[in-house]
Amino acid sequence: MNSTYVLAVDLGTGGPKVALVSTDGEIAGSEFVETSLHLHPGGGVEQDPLEWWDAILTGAKRVLARRLVPVDSIMAVGLTSQWSGTVAVDGAGKPLMNALIWMDTRGSRYIPEITGGPLAVQGYDVRKLPRWIRLTGGAPGHAGKDPTAHILYLRHERPEIYDAAELFLEPVDYLGFRLTGRTAASFDSITAHWVTDNRDLTNVRYDDQLLEWSGLDRARLPDLRPTNSILGPLDDDVARELGLRNDVPVVMGTGDVHSAAVGSGAVGDFEGHLYIGTSSWVTCHVPFKRTDLVRSIATIPSAIPGRYLVADEQECAGVCLTFLRDNVFFADDELTTGRPHDAYQAFDRVAAEAPAGSDGVIFTPWLQGERTPVEDADVRGGFFNLSLRTTRTHLVRAVLEGVAYNSRWLLQAVEKLTRRRLDPLNFVGGGANSDLWAQIHADVLGRTVRQVEDPIQANVRGAAFLAAMALGHLRVGDIRSRVPIRKTFTPNPEHRARYDELFGEFTKLYKQNKKTYRRLNRR
Repeated sequence: MNSTYVLAVDLGTGGPKVALVSTDGEIAGSEFVETSLHLHPGGGVEQDPLEWWDAILTGAKRVLARRLVPVDSIMAVGLTSQWSGTVAVDGAGKPLMNALIWMDTRGSRYIPEITGGPLAVQGYDVRKLPRWIRLTGGAPGHAGKDPTAHILYLRHERPEIYDAAELFLEPVDYLGFRLTGRTAASFDSITAHWVTDNRDLTNVRYDDQLLEWSGLDRARLPDLRPTNSILGPLDDDVARELGLRNDVPVVMGTGDVHSAAVGSGAVGDFEGHLYIGTSSWVTCHVPFKRTDLVRSIATIPSAIPGRYLVADEQECAGVCLTFLRDNVFFADDELTTGRPHDAYQAFDRVAAEAPAGSDGVIFTPWLQGERTPVEDADVRGGFFNLSLRTTRTHLVRAVLEGVAYNSRWLLQAVEKLTRRRLDPLNFVGGGANSDLWAQIHADVLGRTVRQVEDPIQANVRGAAFLAAMALGHLRVGDIRSRVPIRKTFTPNPEHRARYDELFGEFTKLYKQNKKTYRRLNRR
């Protein structure tokens, strides 16, 4: 085992994972601490940054207390986090309210005011759109889930917070501040604001015109630093509390999409990976800058310096199983007899009893709207084609298949953008722990799916690799060999026709019902 380690922090939506990872990618140990999610009327989704921080300290202390590696062998702290969120802080860096996270849509009503015009394409003024696309690769999304929408929501509806805010930080940049006392955003973490010129990846900078159009105040945004550079040493008090040296460097943080791409081992151009966590995505690194406005996909600065990454996201994937667990099968109320030790393993066993295609039952996983390949904050999930013959085995398998249909919908869009067939796909995230889900994805996508070893550790592994690269201990070309593949799944030809048919019906369900969703969920 390598003698040098990174203390890697991955702040997911469900809570932070803190791990000790060698520069060879070996996980010496990790700890997870759950955090709360707060839902509010009108599309509000928040989390408490102080709870994040307490959970990170708790997880770090636990894993360090196990004495798995010598403290002096910890050479850096690497950071990754849920992306596209907003933490409003005062002059001392104290959060003024809960963070608005990537699911929050309350600012959607203000986006047409900054993007629209007398002559518009897809809701974007034709006079503005070329500059947005040429410089950033994208534009503020109309679903209202980008930080620009969050900040506009605060300015219009929480003016007391907006006026008191010194800075608006991405979650990962807030964590960097707590660890070092220094505020900055990396070239990749800032991208979702859509106000930076990303054409030169060695010199990403804010654009005055885009800031003006977006209604953002440059003085309230952090200064920018190169991707994969050093933010600073550990704050003395933090180092003392964790029992680490105060000269341990903290590397600039990156979003979860970016770190998973590295931790998946698919680091070469057009080497794809599939991620299933709370949300999901299909992406790869590419050597060019390109945008598909219709399908809400763009290439953005990668966590690997000098590279672009295909940016896309589907809002609900693994969280669909959590919803099924907590609200249907194992709710904590008088209708249940208790939750099994691992509900997800129980779901796997139950779903395996149903036939491929779930006897025609289709689940749509749009529980919190959708971002790509359609941007629609009003679309919702549901079970379709239920009958008296439908059993819970059908329902559970239909959820697994519905997420896979959504992945196929996205894969088609990504392959149109890259103009390449992505095959194989490395599979990471908590969903990749399921052999059944891996096989379902192989069958539905018609692609070879390579299940990465310890797939739920992809983000912390990626953060550790990036930290090792920043300190010169690792080259990007070394990463692929340091991510072992546990198992490979190939498509079952017996299921192809059935899944092709059901996928066609899946996409039709959206097209035929989107107006109904809009009427039902219009705010």
